[in-house]
Amino acid sequence: MFTKTIKTAAAALLLVSSVALAQDGLYFNAAEGDKEHAYMEMIEGPAEEIGFVLSDPHERINDAYAEKYSKEEGYKRTLDNLGFFSITNDNALRPLLLKEPRLGGFSPFNLHIYKYADEDITRVGHINPAVMLDIVGVEDKAVRTDFIKMFDPIDKLIDEKIGGKKEIISFDKLPKTRLMEFEMTFERPEGVTKDDIIDGEFEGLDTWMSEKFEAAFEDNKYIIAGYKNFAEAYRENEQEFDRYDSYVVYSLCHFYFSYGIFNHGNAQAGAFAPCSMYMYVEKGTNVLKIGMPYLENWINVTGIKDQKQIDSIRALDKQIIKIMESIGAKFI
Repeated sequence: MFTKTIKTAAAALLLVSSVALAQDGLYFNAAEGDKEHAYMEMIEGPAEEIGFVLSDPHERINDAYAEKYSKEEGYKRTLDNLGFFSITNDNALRPLLLKEPRLGGFSPFNLHIYKYADEDITRVGHINPAVMLDIVGVEDKAVRTDFIKMFDPIDKLIDEKIGGKKEIISFDKLPKTRLMEFEMTFERPEGVTKDDIIDGEFEGLDTWMSEKFEAAFEDNKYIIAGYKNFAEAYRENEQEFDRYDSYVVYSLCHFYFSYGIFNHGNAQAGAFAPCSMYMYVEKGTNVLKIGMPYLENWINVTGIKDQKQIDSIRALDKQIIKIMESIGAKFI
């Protein structure tokens, strides 16, 4: 069981203000010393052996912050390590994803690692999976039970390989609006198959994703930090995934925005990064359905109190909606 050890003063204030309503938001193992080597050995070997597939590793992001922003006025090196590692238990997730497409909002999820420069403690952890489900709006009890259970093996592995004390960052409540959703109707000529879409043979959808979606975000200084094609992965493994003709998840990161949060006292919020935007087409249809958790969730769940950071989070939510609408997606 996790004991309630709180890293940030902001999180502590959340507990004091409303103990009765407090919910577990983030789980971390806090271990003395530099655990980077132990983490890398774990994520690249034993994690995969228990079913967790690493799709998009981003190690030592703090080094890139120093390289890009160290000449800015007021720059301070606050991190010894900051890493985002997107993982999924593909086999355990598949039957759940067939029932609940919104699970893509946190699939893959970030097994987060960070270490502040002014203390000799490394933290490794993730968002409480129950909170992930609450954010994307999954209510099916069986799906919730199995999704939460899916995290047990990776948590046991972290205990074994990283060790340390258990920390929980708690919060009062989620924002009212948690998941942004879009739809886009596209022309689908008769005869276009699932294989055509997966293989990029159907240029209509493939071109929209590469020349409009990706280009629009890159033009606005976002990085396509990851891409996972679940439909293709399950086809390669000859696993049934018939509900969808396409199911992909993009990982988005606005680098300067992330620097303004994670290098400025709120590295724990990196558990939400990079942002997952899922896109799927149900069998035989011509509607692309899209969803992504609002960044507003970061404020509530991770205890962010800095007004400048809060303003930047809310501005990014608005910008993402604006970008999506500009390329033909309908905000719903």
